[in-house]
Amino acid sequence: MKPIQRYEYGRLIIGEERFSKKHWDACVKLNAVHEGKYFEVLYNGLKFNQYVGVIQIENLIIEILPKADKDEADDPKWQKVLLGMLKACGHLKAETYDSANVSRQNLNLLEVYFEMYLKELEKLQRLGLIKQYRKETSNVKALKGKLEFAGNIRKNVVHKERFYTTHQVYDADHQLHQVLAVAISIISQFTKGHRLSNLCNRVQMNFPDVSKINVSASLLNKITLNRKSAQYTTALELARLIILNYSPDIKGGKEKMLSLLFDMNQLWEEYILVMMRKYIAQIENNEIEVAGQESFGFWGSNSLRPDIVIRKGERTFVIDTKWKQPSRNSASVADLRQMYTYCRFWNADKAILLYPGDTRGNKFKEFKTEDFNVIDKTPEKVMHQCKMGYISVLNEDNKLNDQVGKEVFMLFDDQLLNLH
Repeated sequence: MKPIQRYEYGRLIIGEERFSKKHWDACVKLNAVHEGKYFEVLYNGLKFNQYVGVIQIENLIIEILPKADKDEADDPKWQKVLLGMLKACGHLKAETYDSANVSRQNLNLLEVYFEMYLKELEKLQRLGLIKQYRKETSNVKALKGKLEFAGNIRKNVVHKERFYTTHQVYDADHQLHQVLAVAISIISQFTKGHRLSNLCNRVQMNFPDVSKINVSASLLNKITLNRKSAQYTTALELARLIILNYSPDIKGGKEKMLSLLFDMNQLWEEYILVMMRKYIAQIENNEIEVAGQESFGFWGSNSLRPDIVIRKGERTFVIDTKWKQPSRNSASVADLRQMYTYCRFWNADKAILLYPGDTRGNKFKEFKTEDFNVIDKTPEKVMHQCKMGYISVLNEDNKLNDQVGKEVFMLFDDQLLNLH
C-alpha cells in the first residue's frame, strides 16, 4: 500500500488519504510521549515540525520527507536524499542503502531498517549464535550446583529422586538474545503479508527459544559486549532503535504503532561535519582540524556550543548550520548575535551561517560592537567577520551533493583554507 507522503512543516488532515480519527489519536499519543516535539496537534489533523522519517500505524504508513517545493510532491529524489544523508552519517549501511529495494519509488524507511536488522541476524546465525553461562533454579534428576533446601522440601516431598537446585546452564537463552528476540517480534507484527514476511519468519524459526523479557532503555544501557560478542554490535544497535521507537505507552492501545523520526536540523549539521572531515582527509598535510559541538561554559550550567569549529594554526573559524530558508534572504538578529558571541568566545575571525540552497554566499561583513550594544575592551582586538552561506543539497543530476565538504571551505574565501 502506497505511503502517505508529507514534507516538513506540512499538514495532514483527518480524511485525507486514509488518515482517520484513530490514526490521529495514535499520533497524538506518540507526540505526548515525546513531549510534543514531533508535530503540532490541530483539532482535525497534524502539522509536522522539523522531524523527518516514517510513522507506521497498523497498515498505514506516513512518510515525512525533507523540505521540497510543493510541485515536487511525488518526486522520489527527496526520499533518496534522506537515505543518502542517513548513510553518510552512519545511520544506514552502504550495502542496505544501495540494494534494489531502496530504489523503489514508494520507499518505506522502516522497511529499510527492518531488512537491515533481519539480514544482520541471518549473518549471525550463519556464523553461529554464541552461548553464555547463566544461573537457573529448577528441578533436576542429578544433584548439581546449590541445593535449595526450602524449595526442595516444598516441591519434592513425593519425588525423592529429584533435586531443586540453583545451577549454571550454558546455552543461548541469555539477555542479549532475549533483547534481539523482542525486536524480531515487533518486526513480525509490522511485516505480515509484506515482502519481508518470509525473511522474518525464516529468521524467527532459526532463532533459539529464549525467555520473554520486558526491555527498557535502562536495561539496554546496561548490556555490554566483550570480545566474544563483539559481532553483535550492529544487531544490538538496530534492536535498540526498533524497541525504543515502539513506545510502551502506545503499544497498549488498539493500534500497533512504530515511528522512526530524525531531527533534520541535527542531520544537516551532522552531514556537513562528516563531509568536511571526509574532504580534508583526502588532502595530505592540510593541518586543519574540524570539530563538532565544542562546549564553552560561561554562566553556571549554561554553555555555548557552535555546530562546527575549524582550526588551522592559530586561526579559528566557526560555522552554525541552519536547516531553514532565512526570511527575505536576511539572517535574524538573534542568529547574528549568536554568531558574534561564538566569535568572541572562540576568538574566531570568520564565521558563517550555513543554509541549504543554491550554492552562493555574500561577502563577509565585520561585526560592529555598537550594533549589539557591546563595548569591546579587548587589548588586542580581533576583527570578527560573518556572512550567510548557502550549500546546495542536490547536485546537477538531482542527487545528493557529495561535494558539500569542498564547497563549505570555498565559502570562506580564505587563502588559509584554500585546499583545492
